[in-house]
Amino acid sequence: MTGPACLPRELAHAVADPKAYGDMDTLHQSFARIRRDHPFARGELPGYHPFWVASKFDDIQLVARQNELFLSGLGAVAPSHIASTSTGQGFRSVVGMNPPDHGKYRVLTQGWLAPKNIRKLETDMRALARRHVDRMVELGGEMDFVREIAVHYPLLVVMSILGVPPEDEPMMLRLTQEYFGHADEDLNREGARTEAEIQAGLMQTIGEVSGYFRRITEDRRRQPAEDLASVIANARIDGDYMPEEDSLGYYITIAFAGHDTTSSSVAGGLWALAERPDQLAKAKANPALIPSLVEESIRWTTPVYQFTRVAAQDAEVRGQAVRAGDQVVLLFPSGNRDEEIYEDPFAFRVDREGVRHVAFGYGAHQCLGMHLARMEMAIFWEELLPRLNSVELAGEPKRTITNFVGGPKTLPVRAEMG
Repeated sequence: MTGPACLPRELAHAVADPKAYGDMDTLHQSFARIRRDHPFARGELPGYHPFWVASKFDDIQLVARQNELFLSGLGAVAPSHIASTSTGQGFRSVVGMNPPDHGKYRVLTQGWLAPKNIRKLETDMRALARRHVDRMVELGGEMDFVREIAVHYPLLVVMSILGVPPEDEPMMLRLTQEYFGHADEDLNREGARTEAEIQAGLMQTIGEVSGYFRRITEDRRRQPAEDLASVIANARIDGDYMPEEDSLGYYITIAFAGHDTTSSSVAGGLWALAERPDQLAKAKANPALIPSLVEESIRWTTPVYQFTRVAAQDAEVRGQAVRAGDQVVLLFPSGNRDEEIYEDPFAFRVDREGVRHVAFGYGAHQCLGMHLARMEMAIFWEELLPRLNSVELAGEPKRTITNFVGGPKTLPVRAEMG
């Protein structure tokens, strides 16, 4: 075991700074340097607790699968004075739980989101997808694909599963963007700029979400329905109703992360196709490639940028001594460009065979909604590709400013629809 490998200051900053994720091309160059020269190294920045960065595919899986050694509870790496835990924000998410709580909470919705159960949603999901492809035609083929299409289709799917009224969609979209985009003045509450304004706005958003889902819980306890909100509202943990901060965390995980990540992956996939007409032609010519197009879009976009684990006891990763209490950042976009895993990782290939990726996480915390996300995306491409003759960028796309969960926030395109 050697002495601690240290990340150069500029590379540690690239990992931690939300603004760096607004330029993924430059950021991926930094991540490639980290993988090559500092594959598992310790970052030290003023105002931050020291953090290890797992940048390689195999190391990310190694840490993620040892969920009793490397504990969950933190989201993205954050300045030490900011509450980076959901608990610090007034709720507790299943994503941040550890044994024994994690298993008790995860199993509540695991069966509901299993492939055999969500298949019954296909007819309604396909109608929604077709409606949004029709909308692309109505817009004359020129649009901001994110704002007009990508954010709406997965959100409406998730709202129907939760049992949230469709007329609440504008509010749910706003709250999602305010939450995940709280560092982005284009998306956060009232265009907050200063750190104090950003944190105050985030807490106001969480307060509004909490009040909304408290009313949903009260309604479903009075009148249960065949939806996920009823499952969450009436769930029993050790004989008692789920504590309010835990139910809020569950609602936020499903309602926000459950659609925002899918929206980003759909938009990221179309962005890639707009820049690669040859790949669009391949996908159009062979519908059997849609499953690999889905996986490649998810790998390419990787909408969950990082999760932070905390070592429960001393451990060793890639010859480095990780001490109890140390933070370890799982850098998912880096793992999904790992040169040791992928042939030509910086190429977007709709026919990439056997796509492996860590975009859904790995191990006990692997995304509960991954089967739903895959199904939503496959159905959308099945509806879109036969009617999409060509697509190109009609302006400069922009990405959300965040180091946690994000993706394209604008995608101006010009599409020729058949």
